[in-house]
Amino acid sequence: MKKLILALLASAVLSGLLLAGCAPKKEAAEAPAPKKHFEDVSIVFFPGGSEGGPFASIVYRGAKAAEEDLGPKVEYVWSDWLPDKMVAQFKDAIARRPDGIAIMGHPGVVAFQPLVDEAVSKGIIVTSQNTSLPAIEEKYGAGGFGYVGQELYPSGLMLGKGAAQRAGLKAGDRAMVWGLLGQETRGLRTKGAIDALEEIGVKVDYLEISDAINSDASLGTPVITSYIATNPDVKLIITDHGALTGTLPTYMKASNKKPGEIYTAGFDLSAAIAGGIKEGWIGVVLDQQPWLQGYLPIVQICLAKKYGFSGLHIDTGAALIDKSNIDFVAPLAEAGIR
Repeated sequence: MKKLILALLASAVLSGLLLAGCAPKKEAAEAPAPKKHFEDVSIVFFPGGSEGGPFASIVYRGAKAAEEDLGPKVEYVWSDWLPDKMVAQFKDAIARRPDGIAIMGHPGVVAFQPLVDEAVSKGIIVTSQNTSLPAIEEKYGAGGFGYVGQELYPSGLMLGKGAAQRAGLKAGDRAMVWGLLGQETRGLRTKGAIDALEEIGVKVDYLEISDAINSDASLGTPVITSYIATNPDVKLIITDHGALTGTLPTYMKASNKKPGEIYTAGFDLSAAIAGGIKEGWIGVVLDQQPWLQGYLPIVQICLAKKYGFSGLHIDTGAALIDKSNIDFVAPLAEAGIR
């Protein structure tokens, strides 16, 4: 009997070992995912416009890609492109005490300087995208305050010159620039475009983009149709705003114009703008690569927080896009990357 019991036990142990060998290894299946490099960093990020807006959504996609790649915890704050709203939201972000805040610089140095001072005094790293804040960057660059975006005045000059050349403008011709001169730093891009046109003797009519149209480009239709009706000799229209640029086909159709009848130009690239270029409604745009304006500020804060790296100043606005090169970038615009 004793031998029988021992034999049965041995058989059971052997069967168990065999079954264990055949079973999948749970350890491998349940192994925790490797920790991402910056999981302990918290960030508040400003994409700038409204959620789902053509430009802000590309900035957001870039920031989300960095969040997924690097692992920080990121909270997104939407501002409808309104400087006063950005200031109020920045105050709220400071109160939440994240490790870093990535701001859109539209309100300018005067409005943001005391808030950046407060944030830095509380150990919060601040950096900016889209609109530079030179005096603040100079003051806090060693602590991680960088900039990712176009150089505003040179970008305006580049587009103004490129649009005038493509439109065949000469001294005495009329152009309209619809921009944001009222915003301290952000308005430098508008000024660059105006200066480029006036340099060759073009008569420039300037319209300021209202807060309402800044937040909702569709509200601009009666403004531009009225302007064209009053100034039928206008040969070039420049819109210093990505959403307005994307709405140019609508504006031209509402004004009973055919594609190319009035040469139009603007800033940024999106699926709508790519379509407008292909169909001839939009002549040329300056692509400031907003996806990078989302991705790289997240990288900046992570590097400054973990390793103490100083601020990086990165110019993303260097390319003019028109019919000659739209085919390459159009699929990327459709995917929300360009």
